[in-house]
Amino acid sequence: MFLRELGQSVTVLSGVGRSIAERLARLGISTVADLLLRYPRDYDDRSSFVPLASFASSERVHTIAEVVDHEWFGFARMRTLKIRIRDESGTAILVCFNRPFLEQSLPIGARAVVTGKFQYRYGDIQSSSFEVERLEGESAGVSAILPVYPLTEGLQQGQMRRLVKRALTEYGMRVEEELPPALRERHGILPKREALASAHFPEDGRRLEEARRSLIFEELFYFQVAIARRAMRRREAEVPRPPVRGLLKSRLVERLPFELTADQVKTSEEIARDMGESRPMSRLLQGDVGSGKTLVAFLACLDAIEAGGQAAFMAPTELLARQHAATAARLLEPLGVRLAFLSGNVDDAARPPLLAALREGRIDLVLGTQALFSEEVEYRRLALAVVDEQHRFGVLQRLALGRKGSLPDLLMMTATPIPRTLALTVFGDLEVSTIRTMPPGRKSVVTHLTKVGNEARVYEFVRGLLAAGRQAYFVYPLIGESERLELKNAEAMAERLRTEVYPEFPLGLIHSRLKDEEKRRAMDDFVAGRTRILVATSVVEVGVDVPNAAAMVVEHAERFGLAALHQLRGRVGRGSDQSYCFLVYADGLTADAKARLKAMLASTDGFALAEEDLRIRGPGELAGTAQSGYLRLTIADPVRDARILETARSEAFAIVEADPALLSADNAVLREVLERANPFADAPVGQG
Repeated sequence: MFLRELGQSVTVLSGVGRSIAERLARLGISTVADLLLRYPRDYDDRSSFVPLASFASSERVHTIAEVVDHEWFGFARMRTLKIRIRDESGTAILVCFNRPFLEQSLPIGARAVVTGKFQYRYGDIQSSSFEVERLEGESAGVSAILPVYPLTEGLQQGQMRRLVKRALTEYGMRVEEELPPALRERHGILPKREALASAHFPEDGRRLEEARRSLIFEELFYFQVAIARRAMRRREAEVPRPPVRGLLKSRLVERLPFELTADQVKTSEEIARDMGESRPMSRLLQGDVGSGKTLVAFLACLDAIEAGGQAAFMAPTELLARQHAATAARLLEPLGVRLAFLSGNVDDAARPPLLAALREGRIDLVLGTQALFSEEVEYRRLALAVVDEQHRFGVLQRLALGRKGSLPDLLMMTATPIPRTLALTVFGDLEVSTIRTMPPGRKSVVTHLTKVGNEARVYEFVRGLLAAGRQAYFVYPLIGESERLELKNAEAMAERLRTEVYPEFPLGLIHSRLKDEEKRRAMDDFVAGRTRILVATSVVEVGVDVPNAAAMVVEHAERFGLAALHQLRGRVGRGSDQSYCFLVYADGLTADAKARLKAMLASTDGFALAEEDLRIRGPGELAGTAQSGYLRLTIADPVRDARILETARSEAFAIVEADPALLSADNAVLREVLERANPFADAPVGQG
């Protein structure tokens, strides 16, 4: 992105010694480029001056004053400097605690810009919390808008501003222009060095807006270039495709006791069309909780198997993987499909023959956890990899599964719908299939918010459902007691619910610390109806399908994210009877917690909630992007900057499709940009 000099250590800047370099490193700033790309988090508009005489009626004073006197008070280490200043309206005192150096930098007669909170004390207007910047020459050069940077202990705003100014002065002119000239002219994009300077120290609000828009466009443009390159390489790759008539699919659909929804039919056809083309498929299947994605994925697996290949179906937890395996056994084994289950808990005796069967092609569909892509696992011909709840896997894990075959088709699934802006950013090189319609006959889950202290009313309502033969979940944020957090926990509440609240109903407990056999037993008992209440942590968030469950009680709901709450609510309402979700919250809610709970009360639409979650949490936290390394945006926000994103995407795809060589990876500047935008931009085709 920059000439080589900008990759040098910040210590090349005058005034940056070891101690300041260490403090900057805590902020992730180690090079000059890092410093220039550390954009302000806010701006302090000082375009209007407020004289000393207006200290009582204004939030702060902002004036140009002259130093008229120095005075010291106190003794030894408590000795403190006082500087008397004067502007056109009056005089005041700056009390310089721990700033004795100001005696030298602000000598008598010096003029300075002073900003701070003043009050009347001991017969004078004075301030101990102020910023001061000495003026050299006339005041015309005073900045009206000052940047406000993220800081760490030992660094002050004044220091950061001086360091950035120094970097701009000494290295700013060496910034290389990246965008093609015609593209910049078409969209009114400022030259890069001008945009950088104005983003840090804008002349006015209009110039700041121009600079930010230019930098945002550039960042999103190169991000989309990375995505366009991946999409183009995938289109150019070729894989052999034997003809598939869809006989296995037809036999499965005929055996189902219900009809597929219109969206299931549509998405299944989209996937089949992809799997019939010469390029490898890379598709995201998204749909709300309970919309029938798993069945669509099984239909895709049948096409891969009918074509002579193997399919691998990966889930993030053993609990979910086993449930998928049980469903596959019920639906697919009668069709002659040879199934296997593989996780890290498959015992040593069973593992070698299972791996041999996979390697020799005697298994058609293997379901399991991330063990499916471990080094020892080999496939005879992996034709389709299905990744369920894809956001729970890191990018490297998904790449590893893709490498198990010769350009296998990849189908990623999520029950956390991806907002359009995030889909264009994170999954912009994928085709997206969406299931919006739910199976007929299901009723919307009724959601209630309940404050701590009113749980008894919730418990009594749930008792009525249990007495009518239904089942209930109780979910808690902690497994056991915590020394730091005064929260209800699953273990203690399981005992209380069993002995005090519902002694007449059998109860089970499940959480991540239990042995796998205990977890399986607890889940099997609940699915079979042998237990009527299941106390759990968020381990039941995904994949648990018990149509008889009518109540979901989440205690300390403020401790869960919006996506998690929606997923938990999706565990009920999977039958034809009315179901209920109770979110019990504590006092002292944060603004974000209030927003999450209000959103849950207002909507049961997973797509609407995904947009709200993106607004609350930001793009880097969603869809596994924070842990996957996908989003390394420094100034752009896909939600806020959706229009710029659309324009940048259109330009990027048009340029790459028209002339891929124009933006060749041999271009050193582009290569650095792409690596920063997406570290997996150049992963082999079919492995992203």
